[in-house]
Amino acid sequence: MTAPAMPSSALVWFRRDLRCLDHAALSAALRECEVVHCVFIFDREILDLLPDKADRRVEFIWESVRELGQALAALGGELIVQHAVARDAIPALARALKVNAVYANHDYEPHAIARDLAVKKALNTCGADLHTFKDQVIFEKSEILTQASGTFSVFTPYKNAWLKKVTPQTFNAHSITRFKTKSAPQVKAMPSLESMGFARTNLSALKIAPGALGADALLADFANRIDHYDEARNFPAIKGPSYLSVHLRFGTISIRKLAGLAYERWKSLDRDGAAVWLSELIWRDFYFQILHHHPHVVGGAFKPAYDKLNWRNDPVQFKAWCDGETGFPIVDAAMRQLNQTGYMHNRLRMIVASFLTKDLQIDWRWGEKYFAEKLIDFDLAANNGGWQWAASTGCDAQPYFRIFNPQSQSEKFDEKGQFIRRYVPEIAGLADKYIHTPAAAPAMLLDAAAIALGKSYPRPIVDHATAREMTLAMYKAARG
Repeated sequence: MTAPAMPSSALVWFRRDLRCLDHAALSAALRECEVVHCVFIFDREILDLLPDKADRRVEFIWESVRELGQALAALGGELIVQHAVARDAIPALARALKVNAVYANHDYEPHAIARDLAVKKALNTCGADLHTFKDQVIFEKSEILTQASGTFSVFTPYKNAWLKKVTPQTFNAHSITRFKTKSAPQVKAMPSLESMGFARTNLSALKIAPGALGADALLADFANRIDHYDEARNFPAIKGPSYLSVHLRFGTISIRKLAGLAYERWKSLDRDGAAVWLSELIWRDFYFQILHHHPHVVGGAFKPAYDKLNWRNDPVQFKAWCDGETGFPIVDAAMRQLNQTGYMHNRLRMIVASFLTKDLQIDWRWGEKYFAEKLIDFDLAANNGGWQWAASTGCDAQPYFRIFNPQSQSEKFDEKGQFIRRYVPEIAGLADKYIHTPAAAPAMLLDAAAIALGKSYPRPIVDHATAREMTLAMYKAARG
């Protein structure tokens, strides 16, 4: 029995993998096919639903796609860019180019899986096929299983199994060769942001450099700081994180490159910073496999009992949380950072999520949706996992009776109030002792700092101690 013939021509469909180095689908297409075309679709099924037309993510993608086109051209290829409905545009383009197959990398989100299935069916009607590859994670789907061949729902044993599965080849890059045949030029210009209905943002002012070049510059900087990551990552006023999350989200850098660096630094030098950063990257794989095996987490609690939680869902308090006007400076500073920059420090993500769900008793899905609209590095699997962790409704989540005290968190991780003063300047004149709790400051000090509680800065919208007792009762009731 003869093996099926390899496709002679292919269309490589870029999605959340906007680079041409160490790219699984591109590598396979260049290796297996004589003629290779490349395409990126600004998918209207996604873009048309975005509420803010000055969206930093769209601008980041646009700039990264432009850079990707230049990189492909240097290899002898060309990038076709369209603003269309991807599930229709990809089969149409495949027919127009007369390719035998479309090559793409796996996407694990429910919407993307449904889209890819529709594309595959449409391609099959014209004698072509969709080939997809693992690229955005180290281990996917059912590659990491328990000894009983089940799926992990607790992180630490998953992490231990993940590390045991690593081999010398795990982090090897996919080789990229030059294009064998120059494809026919596509004369249609790349659509502008404006033609797609979007506007420029403050991306440049924030010094967020898109594309593979931006990712490489960040990695070079972080490589000099990685040994101190385990401690520095917790303090939002200092340069502790890698800031590479947006590049991982859109694939402008390879996960193999990052995980390989962390693993090698940890194994060869025994550095705690590298070990902790590697652990954070493993959490990313963990949440992807949770999404794959438990898609009900999109819209529902991982632990179904917690779908019975009787949330208060006060819209006025939710707006105060969104706007950074809660009267809790660390919460307000974090939310203002998110609104102004599209980024939030990871420690702060935990603090504001705990505050929303356990101080205000507002449904975690409200916060998840707000983050999905605002975060430049928004990723469904990680965002959902993080929110369910904070709300104690998810896998391996924080126990419901562990409730962050926003004041003590603020005093511990922003002791001098440097981060607070940056984003809540109206209370910057307060001494360190009161920067975390302006409502506790003597009237004389408030007057000296030109702070009028309830006017220039809000009074606390909730009493933490009272809210804690209400939350414990709410969770106990749901547990039965």
